[in-house]
Amino acid sequence: MDQPPDRALPALAPSPPALPPAKSVRGARRWLGTVIAFAALIALAALAWWLTHRPPEAPVGEAAAASGAGRGGAAAGPGGPGGGRGGRGAPPSTVGVATATRADLPIVLDALGTVTPLVTVTVRPQVSGQITQVLFNEGQIVNKGQLLVTIDPRPFEAALQQAIGARMKDEAQLENAKVQLQRYQTLLSQDSIARQDVDTQAAMVKQLQAAIVTDRANENTARLNLGWSRIVAPVAGRVGLRPIDVGNTISAGDANGVAVITQLTPIDVAFSVPQDRVPEVQASVAAGTKLAVAAFDRTRTRKLGDGVFATLDNLVDVQTGTVKAKARFANADVALFPNQFVNVRLLLRSIEGAIVVPVTAMRTGPNGDYVYVVNEDRTVSVRAVERGVATNEVVAVTKGLALGERVVTEGGDRLRDGARVQLAGDAPQRGASGAAGGRRGASGAAAASGADGERRRRRAASDGG
Repeated sequence: MDQPPDRALPALAPSPPALPPAKSVRGARRWLGTVIAFAALIALAALAWWLTHRPPEAPVGEAAAASGAGRGGAAAGPGGPGGGRGGRGAPPSTVGVATATRADLPIVLDALGTVTPLVTVTVRPQVSGQITQVLFNEGQIVNKGQLLVTIDPRPFEAALQQAIGARMKDEAQLENAKVQLQRYQTLLSQDSIARQDVDTQAAMVKQLQAAIVTDRANENTARLNLGWSRIVAPVAGRVGLRPIDVGNTISAGDANGVAVITQLTPIDVAFSVPQDRVPEVQASVAAGTKLAVAAFDRTRTRKLGDGVFATLDNLVDVQTGTVKAKARFANADVALFPNQFVNVRLLLRSIEGAIVVPVTAMRTGPNGDYVYVVNEDRTVSVRAVERGVATNEVVAVTKGLALGERVVTEGGDRLRDGARVQLAGDAPQRGASGAAGGRRGASGAAAASGADGERRRRRAASDGG
C-alpha cells in the first residue's frame, strides 16, 4: 500500500520585533518637541524681522512703473534710479518749529496770598436801649459818619435835662454866695463882722464853683449819651449781614454789634517771600523801586488787579522759612474780596534782550539740556545749550543758540541727529529718483512690448510663406 504523503508542517510565523524600551520612546518624543519648538521660534523671529524691515507699499501707479521697469531690462535694474533702494528709507517726520527770538524776560516771584482789608470794624453801641431805626441795607457801601442805627433817645434827653437843671441851680447858688461874700468883706473892713464869717462864706463860694464843674461834666456825659443813641459808621466800607432789627433791645458793648464794616478800597494782599529772595526785595525797596504786583484768581487765568509792593515783616517764620509781605491794590472794581485766596506774582526785575524759545523746545538728556535745530536742508541737528530763566511759556537760552535759528517744538520724541523732517506747512515730499525710475521703467516696458510684437509678425509671415 502506498503510504500517505507526509503532511507539510505549517510555517512558523516570524517573531515580532522587539519593542524599544519606554525610556527611549519618551526621549525621542522630547527631542522631537524640542526641535519643533526651536523651529517655531526661528519662524517667529523671521516673521518679526520681515514685518519690521519690509519696504513700504508703493501706490498702484508706482507699482506698475516698477514692474514695467523690471521687464524693461537693465535700464531699470535694482541698482538703477528707479529701483527699490530709495523706497526703503522712512518718510520724513512732520514737526512743529519756532524761531529763537529776542525778548525782555521778566523775573517774577509766584506766591499764594490772602486778601486782607485795611480796616474791619464791628460797630457796637455805647449805650443801652431799644432800637428805633435801622438805616442801612445788607451789603451796602457806606461812608464815614453815615447814620446806621438810632436808639430811643428819650431817656438820654431826660438825663440831659436833669444835668442842665442841676448845673443851673448850682450856678444860681454860686452867684448868691459871691454877693454875700462881697457884703461880708465890706462889713469886715468896717470892723462890723467877724473874720470867721467872711472865711466861711469864701469857702462856700469855692464849694459851689466845684459843684458847677461837676454839673457841667454830668451834662456833657448826658449829652454824649444822647449823641451815642445815633450810631454812625466810623469808617467807609461795605456793610455785612445785619444782626439786629427794629424793636430789639441792645446793650452797651454787645458782642455782635449792629453792623460789620469792611474797607474794600484800597485793600491789601498778604503773601510769603522765601528767605533767599528777601535780600533782593530789600535792595529794590531801598533803591526806591516800586515793585509791581499782580493778583490772579485760583486758576491763574484771570487777573484780578495790579498793585504795588508795600512792606516786609520783621522776622522769618522758622517753620516755613519765609517772610510775610504785603502789597496794596486800589481795587477800584472791587474784584478782590476780603479773605480771598489769590495767586500773587511779584515782578522783581527784567532781563532785557534775552534769546528765548518756547518751553516745549527745551529737552534734557544725560549730558544736559539740548534742542533740535532745523537746518536748511530739512535735517535736524542736536545742539547742546544752557538754560536760563524760564516762565510758563518761554525759556531763555544763555549759550549754544543764535538769534533766528529754528528749533523743533513738536514731534521731537521720534527724532535723532541728522534725521530728515517735514514742516507742518510743507507739501508732501516724493522721491525724484523714484519718479525718474518709474518713467524709465514705463519706457522700457513700452520698448519691450514693441519688440515682442515685431517678432510675432515676422514669425507669422514666415509660416504663411
